[in-house]
Amino acid sequence: MNKVVKNVEEALKGIESGMTLMLGGFGLCGIPENSIAQLVKMGVRDLTCISNNAGVDDFGLGLLLQQHQIKKMISSYVGENAEFERQMLSGELIVDLIPQGSLAERCRAGGAGIPAFFTPAGHGTEIAEGKEVRVFNGKPHILESALTADYAIVKAWKGDTEGNLVYKATAMNFNPMMAMAGKITIAEVEELVPAGELDPNHIHTPGIFVQRIFHGDRFEKRIEQRTVRPRG
Repeated sequence: MNKVVKNVEEALKGIESGMTLMLGGFGLCGIPENSIAQLVKMGVRDLTCISNNAGVDDFGLGLLLQQHQIKKMISSYVGENAEFERQMLSGELIVDLIPQGSLAERCRAGGAGIPAFFTPAGHGTEIAEGKEVRVFNGKPHILESALTADYAIVKAWKGDTEGNLVYKATAMNFNPMMAMAGKITIAEVEELVPAGELDPNHIHTPGIFVQRIFHGDRFEKRIEQRTVRPRG
């Protein structure tokens, strides 16, 4: 089945205000840059965004925060975005901070059809408030629910016309599990190849999880904090 759409505008059709979106990536690595820019243009509002990071002030999800298009962020690390901090402290933005491993597993569980699981992460902290606690092997664990989304938007290095995806390096963080957890999954790729060209042994996300795929026009691939050694 050919799942290719011609551009980002066609790929994001159907996304409306008030929806829940998963957006892959780790820091600024492996984020769906083209799709985020299109969401800004679409002007959709009151979004709940599930993403490890909230981008930076002028890139990634920070572009949506600038326009006050996000109502709630479900994230793990948000320390690089001053506008995020301002909106959170002022009460403009609802924030659900989750331990990084728990966030990844909640997305994976959502894609696997597992409604909830117990984890020791977060026990004894504010994260555990109001959650069921059970003891396993003498250690307390809290119950965490799975996460799913109306749309999952991911970015891959390569993809084929049937939606099979291959990620590169750090982009493997969050993109694969989020691709499984969306009711509709949209993939933007750097390289789009015919079906059968990808080595089956190297495919990270099978095409059965992907409904739409398109070739991204451009990828800035910005570095969050560029750190280099001084020259001798």
